[in-house]
Amino acid sequence: MTEPLEKRLEKAMAELQAAQEAVARTERELRQASFAVLSSDRAVRATVGPQGELTGIEFMENKYRDMSHQELSASVLEAANAARLKMNKHVMKAMAPFAEPSADVPELKGFELDWERIFGPEVLREDDEDTAREVEAAPGWRDALGEDGED
Repeated sequence: MTEPLEKRLEKAMAELQAAQEAVARTERELRQASFAVLSSDRAVRATVGPQGELTGIEFMENKYRDMSHQELSASVLEAANAARLKMNKHVMKAMAPFAEPSADVPELKGFELDWERIFGPEVLREDDEDTAREVEAAPGWRDALGEDGED
């Protein structure tokens, strides 16, 4: 026997409300997100904010003094692009559940997002292809001691 229309509508409304609350929670979380990445030569740490905007650049251990301007700019771009990519992947992962079909309401089929079109093809590559390394935002005193929290 099929479920009455009123019950199905009630379930759909409850799921919609839960989804709206989850989206609002996710949006709040994403507004606070940031990622910092250390360039592969360990000369630059770039930090990006929730929209991929560059919010900080740190030059590590005065390494920039021995670099040409081309090397330094390459390190800055590498770290900034890698941090932006980390943020894009974080957004993609956080938003993916909202595109999935509903288990309780078969009429809500979900939708597909073209992440490659939104963020570029790099976002679909695996993490082990990244050349720069993600780092946690370490306190300034750790850098002063030459400790960046890595093994």
